[in-house]
Amino acid sequence: MKGEGNVAEQQKKVQEQDVNQLRKVRREKLADLQANGKNPFEITKYNVTCHAMDIKENYEEMEGKHVALAGRIMQKRVMGKASFCNILDQSGNIQSYVARDSIGEDSYKDFKKMDIGDIIGLEGEVFKTKTGEISIHASAVTLLSKSLQILPEKFHGLTNTDMRYRQRYVDLIMNTEARDTFIKRSKILSSIRRYLDGQGFLEVETPMLVSNAGGAAARPFETHFNALGEDFKLRISLELYLKRLIVGGLERVYEIGRVFRNEGLDTRHNPEFTLMELYQAYTDYNGMMDLTENLYRHVAQEVLGTTTITYNGVEMDLGKPFERITMVDAVKKYVGVDWNEITTLEEARKAADEHHVEYEERHKKGDILNLFFEEFVEEHLIQPTFVMDHPIEISPLTKKKPENPEYVERFEFFMNGWEMANAYSELNDPIDQRERFKDQEEQLAQGNEEANTTDEDFLNALEIGMPPTGGIGFGIDRMCMLLTDSAAIRDVLLFPTMKSLDGVNKKNDVNNQASETAEKNVEAAPEKIDFSKVKIEPLFEEAVDFDTFSKSDFRAVKVKECVAVPKSKKLLQFTLDDGTGEDRTILSGIHEYYEPEELVGKTCIAIVNLPPRKMMGIDSCGMLISAVHEEDGREGLNLLMVDDRIPAGAKLY
Repeated sequence: MKGEGNVAEQQKKVQEQDVNQLRKVRREKLADLQANGKNPFEITKYNVTCHAMDIKENYEEMEGKHVALAGRIMQKRVMGKASFCNILDQSGNIQSYVARDSIGEDSYKDFKKMDIGDIIGLEGEVFKTKTGEISIHASAVTLLSKSLQILPEKFHGLTNTDMRYRQRYVDLIMNTEARDTFIKRSKILSSIRRYLDGQGFLEVETPMLVSNAGGAAARPFETHFNALGEDFKLRISLELYLKRLIVGGLERVYEIGRVFRNEGLDTRHNPEFTLMELYQAYTDYNGMMDLTENLYRHVAQEVLGTTTITYNGVEMDLGKPFERITMVDAVKKYVGVDWNEITTLEEARKAADEHHVEYEERHKKGDILNLFFEEFVEEHLIQPTFVMDHPIEISPLTKKKPENPEYVERFEFFMNGWEMANAYSELNDPIDQRERFKDQEEQLAQGNEEANTTDEDFLNALEIGMPPTGGIGFGIDRMCMLLTDSAAIRDVLLFPTMKSLDGVNKKNDVNNQASETAEKNVEAAPEKIDFSKVKIEPLFEEAVDFDTFSKSDFRAVKVKECVAVPKSKKLLQFTLDDGTGEDRTILSGIHEYYEPEELVGKTCIAIVNLPPRKMMGIDSCGMLISAVHEEDGREGLNLLMVDDRIPAGAKLY
């Protein structure tokens, strides 16, 4: 093993030397150009007449025409007096035939010195090669920008996921799928705006820095405003300001904007994300259902050309009327528990105990109904579904149902088992609203960090008078995930939030491992760990005999996916490759010490022959091994991670 490690280190050093040499050559080429009065960075513009796809899609019209386009060299084949290169612009790739006799001897010498990654302007006639490939016969090639870095040859796969997110600019160059996703995202937003503008809505903007972050159940980020000497929060919702505009007489308003929630990272959550909220006077949540159905159909048809979409191999039909079901009926349908027959908190707790639903002391009857829904129902809501009439305990800003005040006129819109939108018949009774805020304050005192605080100015606006109003919030990022068939929210965010790497990115620097090409100027000092504080549990401390211990099947497992368990502050859910060919699910209470995204791709150790154990309604099939670390009288957990070369399923002795 030691010999293998030395070989790997030697190979790595050779690769680094090769990369550094290539970069040195590029800088020398630039210096030579500058010395000869050909500095590309002095060029300020280039007259582009068309893009690659314009030529490919309209070849019959474009054949023989003189065009000028600009892009990045992605491939280059030099063959004596004539060469081929492939250039990439925003629309895609196109080949060019570059001959010495067509562009001149000096220009051809310059072209031969150009590198993959250089940005060039290219003029010439459109034609087809003997093999039938649409190309440009170059008459002039101009170097517009010299690339001093080395583009990676491959940019796919789990090991490069981190790099793709940290250096999106490289991802957009190397991955057609990434470029297409973000072009499609832009079209989705434009389509939403067109639809709402056509329905008479006004797009508005409201503050991001607020003294009171309300309108949602979420923990805010806090900051300090030096000029005023006051603490502020970043908004968690758009709701309370948009309702003020309804009070002011703007009858249909919407905002598409970033909101911020101080929560964990996983495949569907980023601490800053794009939310759209809209409010319409003189309608209710039924009006919001109709608007949602029509909006989704419009966007899918306009952007994708169809109302049938496929996500992760599952087909979803936006063309049919969306299902509408109450939360009570949904729990009855999928769990068999009829909440209409549960009248007291004690009965609700009894039902929860029978179905192994974990709840807290502060939870009321309606909270427990919602826990049932989240654990047993959401995963079944694949086709477009409106789940209506939520318990009042989880809906502090919503109108009560007149015939049953324990429930409110609210719906959540689900697709693919995900909540896609949340809508209300908005509460416009200021006296009732003050009571709801009071209840939220009590929850905050009991330890619910997501509870709202009283907003006196908002209550004053309601006392001025707000008409009956329907309102809704849409998760734009999740909508983009579904419509672009993207596996994770980071795949539809150009620059997702990333954990800072040691000594890197904290000054907006570039990491060597992330770029695969960056030069190591200084060796980073290894992180010092005080191993004297790591406590190893004595094998026989609890009288476990050796025969019993030896029956534990310890295996190396690879982390394929890791997400935070909803409604749990401690649990992470791991999807693991244990070498059997079937995914293994294990839950571990280590969220306080790790964010899920940093564990993906790691190799860990797990006991794999334990019976399944239910945790938050999820079967945990085994146990990941952690070491206990004591620091200042407080215990911490350190997940045991091992060399990635150990294959999944390897047994430990």
